[in-house]
Amino acid sequence: MYLAKIFVTHKKSILDPQGEAIKNALYRLDYDSVTSVSQGKYFETKLDCDSKEEAEKITDSICDSLLANPNMETYRFEVEKVGD
Repeated sequence: MYLAKIFVTHKKSILDPQGEAIKNALYRLDYDSVTSVSQGKYFETKLDCDSKEEAEKITDSICDSLLANPNMETYRFEVEKVGD
């Protein structure tokens, strides 16, 4: 069994209005040292695979086909063995 931790964020060239709203709220709360905020999505999936390579291949396919919009978002993931 493998656990994939998936992080999806906006590409640097895409405006992140939710991140900007959070940054502005932090300024109003006197967190002046915050220079930027990026908002994203986090997913965890468990995969019943025979190898880490297979789990990584499936996770990459899941991200490409469903979890991330390739026009606006980028993703990265970590895969680790869990359980027996």
